[in-house]
Amino acid sequence: MIAPPLTITGGKLVLPTGEPQTGAIRCENGQIVAMGDVTPVDGDTVFDAKGALVAPGLVDLGVFAIDKPAFHFGGITRAALMPDQGPPLDHPARVRFAAQSGKPDLWVHPLAAATRGLEGSELAELALMRDAGAKAVATGRTWISDSGVMLRLLQYCAMLGLVVVTHAEDAAITGKAVATAGEVATRLGLPSAPAEAEALAVSRDIALAELSGAHVHFRQVTTARALDLVRAAKARGIRITAGVTPAHFILSDLELVGFRTFCRLSPPLRRDSDRKAVIAAIADGTIDVIASGHDPRGPEDKRLPFADAEPGMAGAETLLPLTLTLVRDGKISMARAFELLATNPAKLLGVSAGKLEVGAEADFAIVDPVRPWVVSSDKMAAAAGNTPFDRRPVEGRVTALFKGGAQID
Repeated sequence: MIAPPLTITGGKLVLPTGEPQTGAIRCENGQIVAMGDVTPVDGDTVFDAKGALVAPGLVDLGVFAIDKPAFHFGGITRAALMPDQGPPLDHPARVRFAAQSGKPDLWVHPLAAATRGLEGSELAELALMRDAGAKAVATGRTWISDSGVMLRLLQYCAMLGLVVVTHAEDAAITGKAVATAGEVATRLGLPSAPAEAEALAVSRDIALAELSGAHVHFRQVTTARALDLVRAAKARGIRITAGVTPAHFILSDLELVGFRTFCRLSPPLRRDSDRKAVIAAIADGTIDVIASGHDPRGPEDKRLPFADAEPGMAGAETLLPLTLTLVRDGKISMARAFELLATNPAKLLGVSAGKLEVGAEADFAIVDPVRPWVVSSDKMAAAAGNTPFDRRPVEGRVTALFKGGAQID
């Protein structure tokens, strides 16, 4: 059902470039039809933004669960679902079902499993899954260690026009590690692996991307050495993009002191020097996407010894306010923040969303960028409250959300 015409007035439009501009925005048939000095037409639904930001709805690239309450709280109107489901998204029927699972107030964009069962050996039915609605292909939580399989995957995806989303850690080195090798892991006695495991995986996949001509998106790049490799590859014109979650530009491995399992993540938290390198990479354009990595885990997965706990965090609700810390700290502009959160992920998925322009989908978040609130794990809208940011004061809150021009309650 198509929403009636809508005009949003009294807001500050977050445009692709420059500072937010005071103006209005009008929508018909689920699309933006006019922006700027716009007057409502008789019959329009009129929403007064009351001076708040009018921003594109967030496009969250790489979530592990469909969690509407958390997504709506966080201003997310589209989510790219990782193939690590039960069963994996390695069959066209499963992809087709996933693509319909959130409508009408959340569009789910499935990422097809690169290999059958996500086992890293036999390629899945990629063309059929693309036709069933897959917007990209993903290796899941793990890296494909067989270089021959990875090359065939990239060659095939280059032919199909599909981006390959990969996890960048060499499993032969990481093994069962739960922390980054260094002083903290040694002091706590945690199984650890060197940060270079990430750089090795990134290096190989850059080489294969160059050889195949495919577009590779590293879902998370979290170390200075790997970021240097991505930066250099981009300079050479290789089709590489990179993402990160807020945990890796706000937290370091010092958070592991106390064995807080909510800080058990994959990739693990890094040294503070790596955290600072991530911020620099966000600022200079090396990193293209900030995503939530939303992966709610209940007590059965987290109330365990640190080394036995499952990795993952409920990140959808904190994605926007934590990214806005970079704006307040003067690291990036507001336009750049929403490029990372909406424009670039939409572009990678090939969907007409993620920015305010005539013809784009009418997906909006009304945002009060300075509204304070405190993250509380036991009060989250998510299916589980496993956040490493528990009890952290933040600023920035979505006060209204629109999908296709219709307000989401």
